[in-house]
Amino acid sequence: MKSKVARICLTAIIMVSLANFAGAQELKDITLPAPKMEGGKPLMQALKERQTSRAYDTKKLPLQTLSDLLWAAFGINRADSGKRTAPSTRNWQEIEIFVVMEEGTYLYDAKANSLKAVASGDLRKMTGTQEFIVPAPLNLVFVADTSKMKGASQDDQSLYAGADVGFISQNVYLFCASEGLATVVRGMIGDKKALGEALKITAEKKIILAQTIGYPAVGK
Repeated sequence: MKSKVARICLTAIIMVSLANFAGAQELKDITLPAPKMEGGKPLMQALKERQTSRAYDTKKLPLQTLSDLLWAAFGINRADSGKRTAPSTRNWQEIEIFVVMEEGTYLYDAKANSLKAVASGDLRKMTGTQEFIVPAPLNLVFVADTSKMKGASQDDQSLYAGADVGFISQNVYLFCASEGLATVVRGMIGDKKALGEALKITAEKKIILAQTIGYPAVGK
């Protein structure tokens, strides 16, 4: 009898532990603070200081800084029309920004100014092949939803998506220059198929580029 009771107790403990573990692994959506649209360095100074960096501190970005950065990248700057801070071919707004951090991966929702949970766990290593990617607190993955690019050939889809990501990436560069952050845009992503599966993207969505962001490493 005692043995049976002990087994029941042990089973209950295991079930509770598994439930707690699953809860700890659950990734939740994040409501971002309203982006600050004032301040920062003058445009000409930001252009002067714009540069690529490949050495990062592991310090995480504050949520406010992350909100400001994503808004600068491709946020809505005209609420009446829903148009964005970067140009978009035919206003397709086909580019999606996946936000990859140590605790998990999110999809930036510009309309709701929030991060939609995609996958728990650290996927940073999957976003590229260079050693500096994992220490950096943030990697953005730019994905084009070709289903929105109506009437464009495959060649034109590649051309327009590349151009649109370029506009967004430059916004990130200028924001980083203004805020004292380090960044590099990257074509070396590695296994795009595996990354796409991890990001749970559908077949009509294509990974274009990635961009690493963080505080510059001390002494760099």
